Amino acid sequence: MRRPLCLALAGVLLAGCGLTSGSPMVDDVGPGTIGRGRPLEGADLTVVSKEFTEQLILGAIMGIAFEAAGAEVLDRTGIQGSVGTRAAVENGDADATYEYTGTAWITYLGNSEPVPDPRKQWEAVKEADARKGLTWLPAAPMNNTYALAMNQAHYKKYRTRTMSQVAALSKRDPGAVTLCVEGEFANRADGLPGLEKTYRMSLPARNITQMDTGIIYTQTAKGACAYGEVFTTDGRITSMNLVVMEDDKRFFPNYNAAPMVRTETMRKWPAIAGVLDPVTRALTNDVARELNARVDVDGEDPHQVALDWMTAEGFVREG
Repeated sequence: MRRPLCLALAGVLLAGCGLTSGSPMVDDVGPGTIGRGRPLEGADLTVVSKEFTEQLILGAIMGIAFEAAGAEVLDRTGIQGSVGTRAAVENGDADATYEYTGTAWITYLGNSEPVPDPRKQWEAVKEADARKGLTWLPAAPMNNTYALAMNQAHYKKYRTRTMSQVAALSKRDPGAVTLCVEGEFANRADGLPGLEKTYRMSLPARNITQMDTGIIYTQTAKGACAYGEVFTTDGRITSMNLVVMEDDKRFFPNYNAAPMVRTETMRKWPAIAGVLDPVTRALTNDVARELNARVDVDGEDPHQVALDWMTAEGFVREG
């Protein structure tokens, strides 16, 4: 059963009566390698996103792709929180967004156990949401999940690239594996306790320092701890030249970004899939880190960053 959702947000009213904000996207773009023949000519599409940097960029990328294919696009990116974004598409107040497979599976669909294989995770979400009037198009390689990372000096010293190697190091040299992590990560089953269980390592309490998220990156870069908890697409990984450990036993849930489109919209405009698929395939963790860093580190505008990337990749042309 769909529950009514009425949230007063900064600049946005999301309720049973719908969203009441947004402005048209007015980029002067045309088809590049996508949108040829302008298959979305005549379509009026509303794009939404959550409010954090990566989502603002992804929302702009989607909207620019639709524009290049001929659609008129209403920009309603920047909704606070996951639930509001999801509800906008599900209720018909918006047409599409980039969503994360793990968020849908765990937060929206109420499952407690993630699906370890990223393809099967996407398939499970796609099947479940089909009954809710939502269509999931193929997912991007980019996976915004947890990881541990280290600075270059520690990497040169310990040479670990996988979590299995970190676990081996913790047994070989118990004092070497020191962590900077959030308090929540330190105590949740899908955080450090589960990670230790999966990789069969037991870290003494003195090796674990809890701190706020933003401080973790700076402290890890400074070498205050050997490993810090990070999100795999965070731009600070690139700007601080951190080395990310591979989760080789696939403990952390998969949070691959994928277009989530209202099924009614897809039936009317099936060309959406062909417009978005090449763009989605190009979205890797490295690309996400670079684009996120341009906003979070360099202070650039998310929409302009998205437009620059879409143009540089040849997906669209300006003018």
